[in-house]
Amino acid sequence: MRVGVPKEIKTNEHRVGLTPTAVREYVAHGHQVTVEAGAGLGAGFTDEAYVKAGARLSPDAATVFAGADMIVKVKEPQPTEWVRLREGQILFTYLHLAPDPEQTKGLMASGCAAVAYETVTDARGGLPLLAPMSEVAGRIAVFSAAETLLKHNGGMGLLFCGVPGVAPARVLVLGGGVVGMNSARMAMGLGAEVVVLERSIPRMREIDELTGGRVITRYSSIGAIEEELLKADVVIGAVLVPGAEAPKLIKREHLKQMKPGSVLVDVAIDQGGCFETSHATTHEDPTYVVDGVVHYCVANMPGAAPRTSSEALNNATLPFGLALADHGLNALKRDPHLARGLNVLKGQITYPAVAQALGLDWSDPFGVWPHG
Repeated sequence: MRVGVPKEIKTNEHRVGLTPTAVREYVAHGHQVTVEAGAGLGAGFTDEAYVKAGARLSPDAATVFAGADMIVKVKEPQPTEWVRLREGQILFTYLHLAPDPEQTKGLMASGCAAVAYETVTDARGGLPLLAPMSEVAGRIAVFSAAETLLKHNGGMGLLFCGVPGVAPARVLVLGGGVVGMNSARMAMGLGAEVVVLERSIPRMREIDELTGGRVITRYSSIGAIEEELLKADVVIGAVLVPGAEAPKLIKREHLKQMKPGSVLVDVAIDQGGCFETSHATTHEDPTYVVDGVVHYCVANMPGAAPRTSSEALNNATLPFGLALADHGLNALKRDPHLARGLNVLKGQITYPAVAQALGLDWSDPFGVWPHG
């Protein structure tokens, strides 16, 4: 199969769809890989490294898209990219379609088969291609919160870890999944007081065991959220409904109850955000203030560590990508977990939560499967 890797063009996005190490694996499987010149530079991978791994270099993205049977990316295609997709072509990347009707329409119009990293599952019910970026994002969220709390960044002027005789920041984490666990452990390690709100009792037991009881766990309810918001210096939104738009757990009226200069970090912003007042920001201009509360809502937090993120992402995506390259769309028939990643096929939405979020019809993917 001809596999194409264009350079990411979303603002401040420096990750790359395939590392040279991954390219070498595709080539070893007999596939032709074309990489846009400079695609890996932001993550520290030179064009020479790609050539050494067996890739061909292309001078521009248009050539990459035109010559590929499968496009491997990191972030969702931008408007100039989705118009380059075509019927029969496979797109393998993060999509986050639920809060993005325009991208969804663009992918449907292209006729491509769009496979989303974030909805591929595993035998344990996890999201193996979302997990590595959730780990990175959860940790970066804590660093970002600590920086934002400083006065010159708009925060209340609180040192995250405190000093002897002065209390550290109190961090409220909404959700105890991969993002929440990594945020909680990182915040705890930096000396903060940490509370995690979660609805899975087994997960709360796991958090308690992993942190030696140093992280407070509470069952997530409206009342618990409201009580904890009054005490929190930092709130990290880490809730996820696979493929669907994130629930809005904090409303505008809640902000008036919070401490002036406190910080909200919305890691769920890719799925629409879990705070009512959230809107996506960039690493160039990451924060804004609503009712005295600083919002940090960067939509590609792992992009701040592109080397680590690209390598971690490729470790997870490689076997699935190779399956698609080796078998085409038949790989989805062979692996029901990979099939869960299919969001759009032949102009139709094939993931129920996306269709529900956008008020569109859902089609059984096997009912619209290409013949032959």
